Amino acid sequence: MTELPDLSLLSHAEKDALIHALWARLELAEVRLAAAERRIAELEARLNEPPKRPDNSSLPPSHGQKPNRPEKGQRKGPRQGSLGRDGGGRPLAENPDQTVIAKPAHCLHCHTPLTDADQRLAQRYDKIDLPPIKPIVTRVERYAGSCPCCGGTTLAAVPEGMEAGTPFSLNLVALAIYLRVIHAVSYRRLSRLFTELFGLAISEGALDAAFRRAKPSFDAGVGAILARLRRARIVCSDETSVRINGRTHWNWIFQNDEVVIHVIRPSRAASVVAEVMDGHRPAIWVSDLYGAQRGHAEDWQVCLAHQLRDCQFAIEAGDAIFAPRMKALLLRAVIIARRHRPLAESTRREYRRRLDHDLDAIMALVPTNRHGRRLRRRYGKIRDHLFTFLDHPEITADNNSSERELRPTATYRKVTGGFRSSWGAEFFANVRSVVGTAARHGFDAYAAIKNAVTGDSAALPS
Repeated sequence: MTELPDLSLLSHAEKDALIHALWARLELAEVRLAAAERRIAELEARLNEPPKRPDNSSLPPSHGQKPNRPEKGQRKGPRQGSLGRDGGGRPLAENPDQTVIAKPAHCLHCHTPLTDADQRLAQRYDKIDLPPIKPIVTRVERYAGSCPCCGGTTLAAVPEGMEAGTPFSLNLVALAIYLRVIHAVSYRRLSRLFTELFGLAISEGALDAAFRRAKPSFDAGVGAILARLRRARIVCSDETSVRINGRTHWNWIFQNDEVVIHVIRPSRAASVVAEVMDGHRPAIWVSDLYGAQRGHAEDWQVCLAHQLRDCQFAIEAGDAIFAPRMKALLLRAVIIARRHRPLAESTRREYRRRLDHDLDAIMALVPTNRHGRRLRRRYGKIRDHLFTFLDHPEITADNNSSERELRPTATYRKVTGGFRSSWGAEFFANVRSVVGTAARHGFDAYAAIKNAVTGDSAALPS
């Protein structure tokens, strides 16, 4: 109805029908107006909220504004290993390859000859250089002998590593994998690096073929790591997004003090956890509040680092009743967690009793801010899992170790833009699994990759 009809032409019944229709439209308009007013109030409230930053939310550090660093004061004191030189510097090498001894033959002023007794050591420092880098090419000439008696042909044996096939050694392949996975060097730049720095021409296709030949070695290592994970008592997990061929996938991490497993899947659901754990139910699980990472163990430790950031956001958003006291309690728990492992069981039990008692008092508060009410509802549900670390001293109160394991994945994603194939994503995950596990046993990344490529499993758990 765009205009009011002539009421004089309408009967009483038609007027009643018109009134009822207009009344219904008025009621509908009032409902919509109330919803719009609530939406406007919600949006206005959000306008007054603080922006989310890495220190008050789960945003990664790369999304935060970096403050300018203060000016550094000039370093004072003699350099380690030097004689009389001010300022800092690297320590002298314990076993230099060669030593240059410089002694004056005569006095610079009066030209009097100087003996060894007239001199003292005034300075000692190192000069470091790299030798020329060039590939070492070994020509293999393999003979086949024909037997004059039976006519059979015998092909000469060659040393290990000199078999026919690819011309590139396992050491060279290990270096290429190290640069590709650990330092996110693209195929094109990797090919240029070998050509310009080492004087060795390797095409992008040759690099890809070398990686494919090496993949079974990492698959075997991941199999051993996975078997160990499925016997573990403690598992920590987290995930971050990756891109494969223009589609979003998820890099899951499962780790503890012994092993690390990276798994890249198109799903962020709990089915990924079920697939990896294959029916194993550990005693303790450490993770954030994401639902897919919950309910997989007998007990659960919530990451308190995430909770501290959420409390900080609620404080900045105006909650002055619940979030400040909850943050103070969580900070106390984090401080206790830094030294809880050597404590006696009775001491840890007393700490937990005090924390639970203070938590009771905080949960009795009635916040008026919506963020404070949200946090109160959350901790009412998960309060039994905030201080699990005091019952199990072998775990921490946060999940920072999982986040540190995922940081290289985020860096790789930003540098490369993502993976071009599922094969490349799986290869990356397997290499990161082997490298992360080896780091827990004292091996650096290159040593772990080289051991995997050459078949040495010393860096992996048995």
